[in-house]
Amino acid sequence: MSSDLINEDFPREGQLLGVDYGTVRVGLAISTREQNIASPLEIYNRRSEHQDGRYFAELVADYRIKGLVVGLPMHVNGEEGESARHAREYGHWLAEVTGGLPILFWDERYTSAVAEDHLIGVDLTRKQRKKRLDMIAAQIILQAYLDTTAKREQIAREEAESSEQDEEDETTADS
Repeated sequence: MSSDLINEDFPREGQLLGVDYGTVRVGLAISTREQNIASPLEIYNRRSEHQDGRYFAELVADYRIKGLVVGLPMHVNGEEGESARHAREYGHWLAEVTGGLPILFWDERYTSAVAEDHLIGVDLTRKQRKKRLDMIAAQIILQAYLDTTAKREQIAREEAESSEQDEEDETTADS
């Protein structure tokens, strides 16, 4: 579930970058241009603000990223804490250094646990799992956003079709 209302101005096509914020490592995932599938991209080990900014600006240019979906660590009760504040600050900084890309924060509760379960299922060692965990979490965050958006669009289409059918039925009945 989103922790922010889905912004109607957020890009509906083009690749999105999913970000699992961490103070040491940042997990990254990327969507297809159609925004239907998220794939793990890589784990970025943070260096300095200058180096990080340059890295992300190049990444966004190389992949022609249209928007950022940043994981927001929420408490189980749905409230935001210190970690969420840091993730928001990082997300806004990231949007700034990437040329003002639109940003959306997405509730990431339990994504690390789900990512860990996926990785255990493919029989990796603990060390191998740790290396991949953040980018798999980023993939899960981004895929959750993509799935929710697709579902909302499907519901809107069905409601529009139903409304059109109701209008047709009324017109036929009036004839």
